Amino acid sequence: MWQVYVINGPNLNLLGEREPGVYGRTSLQELAKQLRDKAAELKCSLRFFQSNSEGDIIDYLHDHRVELDGLLINPGGLTHTSIALRDALAALGRPAVEVHISDISSREAFRQHSYVRDVCIAQISGQGASGYALALQTLVEHLERAQT
Repeated sequence: MWQVYVINGPNLNLLGEREPGVYGRTSLQELAKQLRDKAAELKCSLRFFQSNSEGDIIDYLHDHRVELDGLLINPGGLTHTSIALRDALAALGRPAVEVHISDISSREAFRQHSYVRDVCIAQISGQGASGYALALQTLVEHLERAQT
């Protein structure tokens, strides 16, 4: 069974109430339930973490680097600002999929660049909350291919 960690960055604790026209009305808790259902189908185990603090996210990645097989990460605003998070992801040596609820390529210019994209195996953007399930599917398929 694959051990997949799901990391959500700053302000994602406010999903469902923060800018619903951009991010939808699905709460982080509802999103986690939907993703657990997909994980059961894919026969993988999930562990969730959300923080509004860049340092806490990096510490969490460092602390759990050995036991995770792969990672889904929505870095929120850290996507566009954090070289430190990019370096932490690179140091993991585990596959990661970057996921965004909104389509960052069609948003403000400063949101269109991702510092973490080049250290992830894929970026899923603009699929709403369902993008997390697509990201999980992408990660599990990658893990299975790498195993053979």
